[in-house]
Formats: sequence, C-alpha cells, structure tokens
Amino acid sequence: MVKPDATSTDERGRRRVLPWKHVSRLTPAQRRRRKFVVRSTVAAGALFVGTVGWSLGEALTYPGDDSNLARVAEWARDHHMGAVVDKLENIKYEMDPPKVGGSLPQSALDRMRATAQPARHATPSHSDVRLRSPMRPLVEPALKGEGVWRVLASAHGEPLVQGTYVRPDSEHTSYQAAVAWISAKHSRFVLHPGVREPGPAFKTPPNIPRGSRTGLLATWNGGFKVSDGGSNGGFLLDGKTVGDLRDGAASEVFYRDGSIKIGVWGRDVRMTHDVVGVRQCLTLMVDHGKVVDDIDDDSLWGATDQSRMFVERSGVGVTAEGDIIMVVGQALSARTLARLMQRAGAVRAMPLDMNRAWPSFMSYDGSKDPHNPKPTNILDFENPPTRYYHLATRDFVAVYAR
Repeated sequence: MVKPDATSTDERGRRRVLPWKHVSRLTPAQRRRRKFVVRSTVAAGALFVGTVGWSLGEALTYPGDDSNLARVAEWARDHHMGAVVDKLENIKYEMDPPKVGGSLPQSALDRMRATAQPARHATPSHSDVRLRSPMRPLVEPALKGEGVWRVLASAHGEPLVQGTYVRPDSEHTSYQAAVAWISAKHSRFVLHPGVREPGPAFKTPPNIPRGSRTGLLATWNGGFKVSDGGSNGGFLLDGKTVGDLRDGAASEVFYRDGSIKIGVWGRDVRMTHDVVGVRQCLTLMVDHGKVVDDIDDDSLWGATDQSRMFVERSGVGVTAEGDIIMVVGQALSARTLARLMQRAGAVRAMPLDMNRAWPSFMSYDGSKDPHNPKPTNILDFENPPTRYYHLATRDFVAVYAR
C-alpha cells in the first residue's frame, strides 16, 4: 500500500492534514533534516516564551509601588505595543465611562468641608504668606468648603503649601479635583529621576532617602515618558540629557538656587549656566493666562481620542507672581484640566502624566518628626503617600522649605 503524503488521501478518501511526507517515505538524510528543523523550531519557541516570560516577570517584580496592571501596561509600551494598550484603554472607557451627574461620596464631601474649618496652623500676623482667597468653583452653587483653601504644609509658621477641592465640571459632579498652591519665594524645588523613567544613570537619587527629608513640603509626579518619545521633549539632570530638549515644548526648568520656572522652551526659558534640570512634556495648555485655542485637538494631549476622555489627569502651572499651581483630578479632560489650572491663577500651565497609576500630589507634615515628615495624598490614587520615600519608577519633583 502506498503511504499517504501531503498531497494524497487516505483509504477513506480524506485529505491528510500533515504538510509533509510520512516519515516512512523519507530518506535517512531527510529524516535527519526534519528532526533538526523540528528541534530548532521547538527550541526557538521555548526561547521566545522564556524570554517574554523573563521580561514580563522582571517588569512585575522591579522595585516600587506600581500596581501589576500598571507594570504590565508599561511593559507592553516598552515592547512596542502602545497602540494595543491605548486601544484596550479606549474599550474599557467605552464600556465603563465616568458617571454623569450625582453627588460626591461622603468621604469626598468630608474632605471638601474640612477646608471650611479654621486652618490647623495659625498664620502669624507678621507673615507675608496668607491663606489665598477662595477659588471660584466651576460648578454652581458651590458646596460647603468648595474652593476654600487650607494649609497643607507649613514652615517657620508660614502656610507655604495650600490646597482646595472642587468638582471639575457641571456634568461630572460625583468626582473631585484637587488644587495645590506653593509659595515659590519660600520654597526650593528639586527634580528627581525614576529608576525606569528616564533611567538610573543620574547622581540624584530616584527617591527621597532618610537623611534628605528635613524641610520636605510636597512632591508631584512627572509627565509622559521621555524615553519612548511620548513626552515630545527631553529630560536634563546632573549634566545628562535623555531625549532632546525641544524648542516649543512645555518645560519645568530647575535652577541652581532652587527656583523653578514653567514656560515654553526657547521662548520663556532656555539653557543657561544656572539651569540644573529640565522636564519637558508636550505643549502649554494655558498661555498668557488663557486656555490655548487648540485644547480640544486630540493629537496634542496623549493618544488619539483620549484628550476628550474624562480620566485621571495632572498638570502644573505658574502664577503671575511666580508661585506654583498643581492640579490632580479623578475625571478630567484636557480642557477641564486646563480650565482648573487657569481658574486657580496659572498664567502658563502644562500637562503632566495621566491615568490612575501616575498622577500624585503629596504634602508632608514634619510637626512630629521634622527629619521624617508624614506624607498625605491630596487625592486617593493608586500609589500610597509614601510613594517617593521608596524607589520611584518615574521622575518626580520634591519641594523643600528654604
């Protein structure tokens, strides 16, 4: 009987599914070649699976407080699967969009109403830093405490970091945005790298270690990734640059004397001998005190179609007096983030990172232990308030009292 091969049929008239000759019809040399091909294919497959498994395992176990979901998403983006991650985020958003209408949960109401109480730290009569006048809310009528400032961190009796809470827009009334103000005159600003973004090759540590926490007032997150080009800009620290410092990019610029400026690179800020750090991210959202005209352009503020999504976002700006405004929110579009920074007094403001894993603003209370102040999240996000006491995976800014 003739043995069936790839082009023959068996005795029942069925076509064979094997794409090669039966082994009994092969010459010894052909058998050896087939065995080599099969073994090589199996080995290559095992190597691929092992490499992917090792790489993903490393991503799931690197130091830091990032969630497993954030780690997997970062791993995918690092392996050229950013479009897949973006698509999955879009699908998730479409299936479970933020709630429209409704009231703040009780915990958020309590936090907002607490701003209407007397400040914990009395402001001395001789102080040149006063509690700010209430911020006009974006939703009327205002809730009790909405837009009212309270002291988040102080030094030398001065309320150097103040914060308030507002609802972000008239539709998403069951969500909260937090706004912080920092006195630039009395503060010192330090840029830190992350161990994975922009990478470990810097003298400045990727955390705030013990012995370096005295006078710590606040911290906030960095922006879109520099290493993969997502920020459309560069990162400079300790004389080293990752990416390219791009003219026209929105930039946080850090100076040797501890001061900070925010503006357009090449217009408001540029490289000088006293610049020690630069963090660029996209372009300004607020310029000359106004929300930019192209704020609704989806191509400017993240992946396609995500600029108008109401998701967790963050941004930082500067007032006409040079003080810092920082905003984090639970359900913000690019436009509502920009409006909040403008409403809080920013004349220039830029986007920072987005999505639940990355935005953060912490204030620090050193009244009990000045050398190891207690951190507090202004809003509840994915990472704990001790986030920057541990090794941080992404860059961040630390603020100290002068």
